[in-house]
Amino acid sequence: MSASLVRATVRAVSKRKLQPTRAALTLTPSAVNKIKQLLKDKPEHVSVKVGVRTRGCNGLSYTLEYTKTKGDSDEEVVQDGVRVFIEKKAQLTLLGTEMDYVEDKLSSEFVFNNPNIKGTCGCGESFNI
Repeated sequence: MSASLVRATVRAVSKRKLQPTRAALTLTPSAVNKIKQLLKDKPEHVSVKVGVRTRGCNGLSYTLEYTKTKGDSDEEVVQDGVRVFIEKKAQLTLLGTEMDYVEDKLSSEFVFNNPNIKGTCGCGESFNI
């Protein structure tokens, strides 16, 4: 038997710029800890799901809900032992967004730092341009 030889050629490609991939959603350590704490109290749920709905003067508002299963069209983000599902409708609007959990004297909430948002309206809801 003779061994077959496979040849490969490597070519440099000029004028082609590689684009780094961006995570659909990144979580801050504060958000990871809060999600772990919330899911600890709900053992029948495996994750939280991020969605969007039309709200405010000109835009979309994010929604969070507990979920027991991943939907067929949901995207899954796993970070530091936490699973977050993203609804199909929300996937493009969340691209590159950082999810944080913030506590102060008067409130505590998840905050989405979205680089795609161009501004907000008077009611505080975000909109994309």
